[in-house]
Amino acid sequence: MSLIRSILHMLWMGITVIPYTLGVLMARWLAGSSRQAYRVARAWLKLSVDSARVIMGIRYRIQGMENLPTDPLQGVVLLVKHQSTYETFLMPAIMPRPLAYVFKKELLKIPFFGWSIGALDMIHIDRAHGSRAFHKVVEQGKRLLAQGTWVIMFPEGTRIDRGQSGDYKTGATRLAIMAGVPVVPIAVTSARCWPRKAFVKTPGVVDVSIGKPIDTQGRKHEELMVEVADWIEAEMQRLDPEAYKP
Repeated sequence: MSLIRSILHMLWMGITVIPYTLGVLMARWLAGSSRQAYRVARAWLKLSVDSARVIMGIRYRIQGMENLPTDPLQGVVLLVKHQSTYETFLMPAIMPRPLAYVFKKELLKIPFFGWSIGALDMIHIDRAHGSRAFHKVVEQGKRLLAQGTWVIMFPEGTRIDRGQSGDYKTGATRLAIMAGVPVVPIAVTSARCWPRKAFVKTPGVVDVSIGKPIDTQGRKHEELMVEVADWIEAEMQRLDPEAYKP
């Protein structure tokens, strides 16, 4: 049954992404509005999350929404545990502010999905360019954060298996310190239902825990990332203790 549900959800996403992509492109290029294009894209992402609940029985449960800044001009860098594709759809659907992902430029080549994100005001980089890529992250990140857009990054850099911890890279904390904005750590147990690189998903609850903002003034990026990683990994063990049994 889980296989059939997974196939149905994939088909549903494949069908719906086409008209929504056209909507994103029209909003961006015809109406000239990146904010309106984001609203259209967010609607499709929310549809994908809602359809995952209806078709595959994957629900989410959030705690800590009260920790998010309420000032519409306050930028923050969201640092999110990355276990599957699910949280890339979920975060824009639940966050009260527009988000800008930092992502590798190869994603722009994906038909429809890549065209959509390419039309949005986000930060796509070429990892092969090293320091030049980070300079682009800082330059565009500062601009977006000053507008009240929240930058979202996965500090481990890639999806991590359930119960495992990746190498937390400091690019996100460096950006936050240079932009003078706080960071918000977020733990997500998506691999419980939607494992990394798995086609078949299983019903269940994905827990999302949003930590309190951490001030970056006067901080060093290495020790700030250690604090973020320690919080996220401790929270992951609290939310999903079965995954961390010895």
